Amino acid sequence: MSPDRAHAPDRPVLLRGGTVVTVDAARRVLPDTDVLVRGTRIAAVGPRLPVPPDAEVVDARGGIVMPGMVDTHRHLWQTAVRGYGADWTLTQYFVWFYQRYGALFRPEDIHAGNLLAAIEAVDAGVTTVVDWSHGLRTTEHAEAAVDALRSVPGRFVLAYGNIHRPPGVWATSPGFRDFARRHFPGSDPLRFQLAFDVTGDPVFPERAAFEVARDLGVPVTTHAGVWGVNGDAGVRLIHEHGFATELTVYVHAASLSDESYRLIAGSGGTISISAESEQSAGQGYPPTRVSRTHGIPVSLSMDTSAWWSGDLFSAMRATLGADRAHEHLRAHARGETITRNALRADQVVEWATRGGARALGRDGEFGSVEVGRAADLVVLKHDLAFPLLHPHGHIVFQAQRDHVHTVLVGGRVAKREHRLVGVDLQAARRAVERTVEHLRRSIGEAAWQEGVDLPV
Repeated sequence: MSPDRAHAPDRPVLLRGGTVVTVDAARRVLPDTDVLVRGTRIAAVGPRLPVPPDAEVVDARGGIVMPGMVDTHRHLWQTAVRGYGADWTLTQYFVWFYQRYGALFRPEDIHAGNLLAAIEAVDAGVTTVVDWSHGLRTTEHAEAAVDALRSVPGRFVLAYGNIHRPPGVWATSPGFRDFARRHFPGSDPLRFQLAFDVTGDPVFPERAAFEVARDLGVPVTTHAGVWGVNGDAGVRLIHEHGFATELTVYVHAASLSDESYRLIAGSGGTISISAESEQSAGQGYPPTRVSRTHGIPVSLSMDTSAWWSGDLFSAMRATLGADRAHEHLRAHARGETITRNALRADQVVEWATRGGARALGRDGEFGSVEVGRAADLVVLKHDLAFPLLHPHGHIVFQAQRDHVHTVLVGGRVAKREHRLVGVDLQAARRAVERTVEHLRRSIGEAAWQEGVDLPV
């Protein structure tokens, strides 16, 4: 079958003979095992399964079959300027997007960034992404964001936000309410969320936005514990006013007190760790150690391609590296040597898959390779990916985007033999080129070049 040919939705798929990294409760690894998909679900997992006569068979021998990865915090719209801010500080990022040029993004520019970002996510085996979409200045921008997400075969959650107006203003506007009820009439956190930050102002101006989220029956995802921006006061206000739930995701949570971590743990909330971001931009140290100390569930995210990579392999590597570096430095300060790593590769793989499903309230629906789960599956296979001795470690330290051989989302083949299915990449390229041209023209060439090394 041609890699570009679409997969009939009612046709079974058999992933044959791979090493299955299940990410089940026991984190089992099953060598030389088949996975059968019927419809949208995993129908069977086992050795040498019978092949249905009409099945599409994917040769996974020598490769890994794993759950699709889940990114719980990605600003998709900013992918239109991918790599532009590689040397920025967090302050420079705020200056560029929040204070100066973020407002120049038209609806078609939001569409272009979302389209490219959604494509690159699926290409990298990230089957579910929370689009932390805080560039939605108007509902026309939001319409463009949704249109782009619906054109790509992945699971995408629109986390609606607007960095240019207070959340208590935009979330209570009639236009927003109308948009939410037209596109997301049911309260499903796998489709729609609200995305905004809590400043810590004791007046709690964000209350109205939380009340809107409660009325719509959807959760709030919020940046918290960002050094110099928001901290313990915001977490305390969320809890004191009764808005903390098990579906509240605290992004970064990297510079908080033990009391704030206790509040998050007590409410069942989760932390989304963006280790590449936290290490580079300075929100604080990735809170992997404190999450273990307080028993807070963790998911992973990559934040923005304006700086960092668009895959979760890099996020897993950065997360594990940051945790181990921190533990070594703590030990050195005591004159000791670490002889056994606390955070292991299998835990980080779980954070990148099942941890994301848990954060979205969908643990048990996807995020693991088990019978009855949604068939969000990835086959990692590459001519140079041998020997395969430690599957979890291989995923974290050896795998790359070009190792993603096959991707299924809800049983639909979205990538086959390293090639995306049903995606017009050239159209996405042209759209992003138009956005870059618009921004350069609007900003002026001198300011555009200055943005690469933005002074503050």
